[in-house]
Amino acid sequence: MTASHPIPFTNSYANLPERFFAPQAPTPVSAPALIAVNDALARQLGIAPDFLRSPEGVAMLAGNHLPEGAQPIAQAYAGHQFGGWVPQLGDGRAVLLGEVTTPQGSYDIQLKGAGPTPFSRRGDGRAWVGPVLREYVVSEAMAALGLPTTRALGAAFTGDTVLRDMKRRRGAVLARVARSHVRVGTFQYFAARGDVEALQILTDHVIAKLYPDCQNALDLLQAVVAAQARLIAGWMSLGFIHGVMNTDNMAVSGETIDYGPCAFSDIYHPEMVFSSIDQYGRYAYGAQPQVALWNLAQFATCLVPLMGPQEAAVEQATAAINTFTPLYQAEWLGRFGRKIGIAEAQPEDLPLIQDFLTALAQGQGDFTRSFTALRRGEDAAQELSDPALLETWTSRWQTRLAQEADPQGVMAAANPLRIPRNHRVEAAIMAAEDGDLTPFETLMKALAQPYGEAPEFAAFEAAPALSERVIRTFCGT
Repeated sequence: MTASHPIPFTNSYANLPERFFAPQAPTPVSAPALIAVNDALARQLGIAPDFLRSPEGVAMLAGNHLPEGAQPIAQAYAGHQFGGWVPQLGDGRAVLLGEVTTPQGSYDIQLKGAGPTPFSRRGDGRAWVGPVLREYVVSEAMAALGLPTTRALGAAFTGDTVLRDMKRRRGAVLARVARSHVRVGTFQYFAARGDVEALQILTDHVIAKLYPDCQNALDLLQAVVAAQARLIAGWMSLGFIHGVMNTDNMAVSGETIDYGPCAFSDIYHPEMVFSSIDQYGRYAYGAQPQVALWNLAQFATCLVPLMGPQEAAVEQATAAINTFTPLYQAEWLGRFGRKIGIAEAQPEDLPLIQDFLTALAQGQGDFTRSFTALRRGEDAAQELSDPALLETWTSRWQTRLAQEADPQGVMAAANPLRIPRNHRVEAAIMAAEDGDLTPFETLMKALAQPYGEAPEFAAFEAAPALSERVIRTFCGT
């Protein structure tokens, strides 16, 4: 790979009809400076990490340099935001540079915070270091935890400031990688306009890029339903709360996308909300499966015009959507069964799992540490404000585990020791805004292998003290 061709771009989305996007180059910044490069991901994409650290590479990460072969665009989409319909949204602060093809498939490379686009809706198109580092940390943690997600290829300071909440904040850009940035809202954009031709083109594009075994729109719907069932069950098993599950934030790839006011639970409760903009709990932890189902129903509505005679198409789409709940429940049961040491949980194991979660909620137990205690053979009751809540449960659980061959091994593979706790992420952001990247770099090392014992990172397993708890997270841009 030569210096003149550091990234082998292709541009399948930019080759779609012009109504799918707006051509848009990143807006240059004053003084690009490197925050981080994801060496492992770069190599996976066939990109030399040394290039990304070079002046030319840092300029690319910040939006000041377009590599040869890139065709920068801002994608058009619509969406339901907190249930309210918005007919035009689109990439208001992100520019898709192109795609890189690997043996595992093609991957988008997008710059977030790259300046205004035709979809910016009077915004400045920029980002400050807070949301950039939050997405970098949490998306990479999500990948290490084993769930499908967008990834962080790198990040750069811009040398400029942005005005947020009446404060001047240090500007930054994130280079994001995804299998695709097509969302449910992308399909809604064309469905709302009655553009059946565009819906077919988009369907064909997504099938070719993501689901080559699919033959038609119904196949695609079934594949996306299954992917989302697996993803949401994975979120639930980690105590993850996305925070803003609008249809424009649901990727048809089944990847977690758009880490805004997200959080991993400390004290567990199914009604837990961290997002500062979710005033009524629409996207609370326990509401996520139902919201996903609702979003998928909107997706199905978009595909119905492509599925033949409408009465039969509606029946087929409804049947596909109705598979979400059993698929999700089966995945949820398997994941939570493994979290308490049951390799292949059966429906009769469900009360044992649910009773443990009820005890956590009533006893204000820390989600991750309570499961960690089970993994280590410690007394999980000591994680609760009322240990008596687990007295009878523990004996039932031990009786059930007697039927398992290797419950400790099963739990070790299912229960992470370290998650990106909110107070740690916030501390890293505050230090980075002052120019100190050490907390961020240390946090990334601690989260790189979250399931493995690592005494040097024992402090990152601890739940926050009451004074350290972060109970509100913000979208930020």
